[in-house]
Amino acid sequence: MKIIHTTDAPEAIGPYSQGVIAANLVFTSGQIAIDPATNRFLDEDIKAQTERVLKNISAILESAGTSMKNVVLCNVYLKNLDDFAAFNDVYEKFFPENPPARVTVEVKNLPKDA
Repeated sequence: MKIIHTTDAPEAIGPYSQGVIAANLVFTSGQIAIDPATNRFLDEDIKAQTERVLKNISAILESAGTSMKNVVLCNVYLKNLDDFAAFNDVYEKFFPENPPARVTVEVKNLPKDA
């Protein structure tokens, strides 16, 4: 097992790693819209937050030697399913061909009240 760490994504906000490589698989931890340059939450609309989250994930994957092209599954947690369409508008730009399998659920809350 190898721990992934990059300064191009925010530091973990708890006792966990940004990502882990195990048995030739890469696992990334959940992300919220924190800008790694300022370490502050992006308190903007869902499109800006989605772009920040996916850029963070992309940076972690690149640090592990892979890319978004190799993602096979995404778990998405939205605080409001009314944001589903706007989220998808940004999401599809990160996965223009052969998008991964995905689960999207609405949750009551996220860390840091994201």
